[in-house]
Amino acid sequence: MLSRKYSAYYHTMPDGTVKQTNPFNGCEVWSIPGRGGKPVTNGISSHAKKITHAAHDPSCIFCQSQYTRIAPEKSRLVKVNNRHEILYYLLPDQIEEQEAEFRRVGNMFEIVTTDYWKKNYRYSVMKSVEQWRDSYMKHPVGLQHVRSIAMYKMQQSGLTEEQAENILWNGGKQVLDGFFGGCHDLIIGRRHFAEEAEYDSQLCSSGELSPEEHFNYFKFTIDAMRDMLEMNPYIRYISVFQNWLKPAGASVDHLHKQICALDEWGATITGKIELVLNDPNIFNELGANLASQHNLVFAQNDHALAFIGIGHRFPTIEIHSKSAASRPYQHTLDELRGFSDLVHACHAAMGASRSCNEEWFYTPIDAVYKIPWHIELKWRVNVQAGFEGGTGIYINPVLPTDFRDTIVTRLHELQTNGKVGNITVVEGCTNDPNPLQYYLK
Repeated sequence: MLSRKYSAYYHTMPDGTVKQTNPFNGCEVWSIPGRGGKPVTNGISSHAKKITHAAHDPSCIFCQSQYTRIAPEKSRLVKVNNRHEILYYLLPDQIEEQEAEFRRVGNMFEIVTTDYWKKNYRYSVMKSVEQWRDSYMKHPVGLQHVRSIAMYKMQQSGLTEEQAENILWNGGKQVLDGFFGGCHDLIIGRRHFAEEAEYDSQLCSSGELSPEEHFNYFKFTIDAMRDMLEMNPYIRYISVFQNWLKPAGASVDHLHKQICALDEWGATITGKIELVLNDPNIFNELGANLASQHNLVFAQNDHALAFIGIGHRFPTIEIHSKSAASRPYQHTLDELRGFSDLVHACHAAMGASRSCNEEWFYTPIDAVYKIPWHIELKWRVNVQAGFEGGTGIYINPVLPTDFRDTIVTRLHELQTNGKVGNITVVEGCTNDPNPLQYYLK
């Protein structure tokens, strides 16, 4: 391990300006006093309207009552006799039999399309998926469902109704297979609104879930990752992310994650792997230890650690798993629950009214050198402008210490009200250097 000066990455000027350099990608960021000051609040917007219906917004395509407006369900998580179980490959007459806690459906507008996998790798959907597709389309409601969303997708892509009909008349396999055997899925939450919402601005975010619900959300997402890896042997990495509210890139203001398979690691993961080649302990040294030295660690439990990230374009919380396992699907249930509890608490502390990105990073399936599973929560409170593009210096409007103090205050409130799981608020520094064990096995 190399000895580095922590001041090279984080330096406070006499006027209070904090100059930061991200240790993992070199991004240069300044936080200037007086540019932030935006409180965390879940207050009611002046534009909010009273909710006049019981549970769902019928205009939201992700609400369960609108299931025919999105792709067929690959799986759903249901509760049976106080026990959760996953149902796979649902048929139309099963949709309303049991309420789904979470649902998994294909993304109608894939980033990496099924056609991409087929033409570049000769990928074909599994026999079990073909059987589900055929059974679904033999059902009259299923056939109408699939035809309607296929028509919608093709027309949104610029085809005329006649052209779309011609494709479907000739089989339309390249369109339909994406709904059933594609490798870009959505994980959709049950509730559109928070549990006791009175206004339409009180949406159900990750932080509005209970710790148990959030744990199930994580488990269900990871189950989808496992299933995708079994379906497609050409996958090298699966990108997992969550865009909360439109300024963060969400097309629908209803809680959902996205999992998108890739045939490469991508530049970010490749860069992180290259760093551990030179220093296997770098995520401790320039992650957890660096944050601790600058009093930016604010919460932990036996299985995870949370701190304010250094050198990010947006105010960012980093949550790292302490486990020796370096991939989400290798974690034990206890490790996963601890990690989930800390991520959930951070979401709850950040609030539901602010846009936020959740991004997962972990060791690729075919990597020998390991990075810890970690999640970044990026608070989208600022818009980048010409200064950033012209200088390469990014203005993050929230001072890291102010962000830490805001989150700590909220965490104490949430703990007092019993809204978060098993976490300890540490307020600045830990006495445990090198807490991440990702490199041990």
